[in-house]
This record gives sequence, C-alpha cells and structure tokens, in this order.
Amino acid sequence: MSNKNILQTGCLVSVILIAAALWWFYRALPRMRVEGSDKIDMTQAQIESIRNIGQWEFLSVSDEELVDTTRQGFFSDDHLVRIYYGTMRLGIDLGQLSEGDISRAGDSIIIILPAISLLDDDFIDETRTKAFHESGRWSAADREAMYERAKRQMKSHALTRENIAVAQNNADAQMRQMLKAMGFKNVIIRFKEL
Repeated sequence: MSNKNILQTGCLVSVILIAAALWWFYRALPRMRVEGSDKIDMTQAQIESIRNIGQWEFLSVSDEELVDTTRQGFFSDDHLVRIYYGTMRLGIDLGQLSEGDISRAGDSIIIILPAISLLDDDFIDETRTKAFHESGRWSAADREAMYERAKRQMKSHALTRENIAVAQNNADAQMRQMLKAMGFKNVIIRFKEL
C-alpha cells in the first residue's frame, strides 16, 4: 500500500471517528430547550427613567404683541405703547406621571400622558421689549399691568386647539418611538384633560 493510500485511509478513519464522537456526545447530552418570550414588563426603573425626562417640549410658538394704554389727563392724554416678544413652549411634564398612568393589557402598553400645557410661564423676552411710543409719566405698576396683558394675549394665541393638537400629535409620535425602542410592540397613548 502506498503512502498516499495510507494517508487517505487515515483521513477517512479520522472523519468516521469524529462523526461517531459527535453523534455520541449529541445523544449523551441532556436535551435542552430554548424558548423565546415576547413578554416585556414595565419595571419601576423604566417608569422612573420616563419620569426623569422631565419637561418634554413638542411645539414652540413665537409671538409679538403690541399693547397700548391711554390715561386721560386734564390738558392732554398720556400714551404708552410697547411691543413684547415671547416664545411659548408647549409640552408635557413627565414628572407628573404616576404608576397608574402606565399599564399593560396583554401584549400592549398603555400610557396616559399629562395634558399638553405651557411649560414655562416666564416666556416674554424682556430684553427685546420695546417702547414704541411713550408720553407722560408711567409707574412700574402701569408697566407691570401692560406686561401681564401682553402675557394673557400671547397665551390666548398660543394655547389654541390647533396648537394643542399639533403638540399632542408630536408627543404621540415621539413617545411611541421611545417605547418601541424599549421593546414594546403595541403602544396605546392617551392624554389627560386639563
């Protein structure tokens, strides 16, 4: 027998022995079963991580308001006209979530978000406020009254149904994306009423 035949026979025997050893180990090992689960529970840590996001802005509305006032005098009237600028941020404060606001129903997660609201009541940029016209003497209280009037007008322009609906749609989309990234497949989002 030549060296070539001996080498081929040796390789064949090695392959048969390896196959037999693998078959024996496979039969001798205890059967293991791997089962998958698509169940994902919302843990307290996940709830806290959502709460810790804090205020989440979904729409910002910039506005400018012209506010004027007139005080009638004996000889002449006093006028004060100012222009106020502000940016109102609409969103939700996730710190207001309670454990009951996040629940599971089968393979769905249900989250009830706080109502869309104004995130900061100090939205007027006083550095940009301009006196458009001023005649007569005006006190700090008069200027404060105009400031409050401008604030009310800006709020009425920003907190419209349309703007709240846009902010809710943005909140729904971003919250849904975040929860799906956490592994939840079916996400149901609702909003509390103001």
